[in-house]
Amino acid sequence: MKPAYVLLAATAIFASAACNAEKGSTTKTDSGPIEAVAAPNGGDWTKMVVRTPEGGFLMGNPKADVKLIEFGSMTCPHCAEFEEKGGEPLINNYVKSGRVSYEFRNFVRDPFDLTAALIARCGGPDRFFPVTRALYTNQREWTGKLQEVPKEQFEALQNVGPEKQFTEIAKLAGLVPWAAQRGIPSAKSNVCLADQNEINLLVQMNGDATSQFPEFSGTPSFVINGKLLQQTATWDKLEPQLRDALGERG
Repeated sequence: MKPAYVLLAATAIFASAACNAEKGSTTKTDSGPIEAVAAPNGGDWTKMVVRTPEGGFLMGNPKADVKLIEFGSMTCPHCAEFEEKGGEPLINNYVKSGRVSYEFRNFVRDPFDLTAALIARCGGPDRFFPVTRALYTNQREWTGKLQEVPKEQFEALQNVGPEKQFTEIAKLAGLVPWAAQRGIPSAKSNVCLADQNEINLLVQMNGDATSQFPEFSGTPSFVINGKLLQQTATWDKLEPQLRDALGERG
């Protein structure tokens, strides 16, 4: 595998990962109504988060009948819009009931996206979803800071060692103190931003996504029970397919 720091050669190196690319039609499931499943020991499924072997983070009942995967990019405005409109109803109405598990897999589109993904993942399972949600909420703010950086300053990063490049981007975006305010100490963020294993994993996750789903063409994209959904980049299009998978009609 090539070192992940070559991502800095272009800000849109993953051209195939266009934000909110639409696709073809979808199919329905014939499963019957699925009942709620109580969390063990009177717990809350939405508080149960684990890191998956594929590199994502899964919230909820790992044995849920309906398994939802989202491929999302931290710099994608359509992903931020989905989180704004669909995040709470997805978690409160579906994941909390134990009927649906929700796994988020980062799909990095550019060096800035990868930097933000490293920050989101730095706090581990307990902090991943809250920090990811906050990154989307504040997306215009931190990406706006990057847009104001002179081109020459970014070009200079090509001469910085790979262990420092994403740390420098995070500084330009103000993400290190931002993360500290959300429970991730600055020292820990700096370690995560230089973690070559995690960087390489994020790059590998891109390849895994496009290999597993050759028709994958943009973020956000959603998978239900192993099938990549089509024309489903918004909550109003995803929810009917979730209801269908749960056996709910009408």
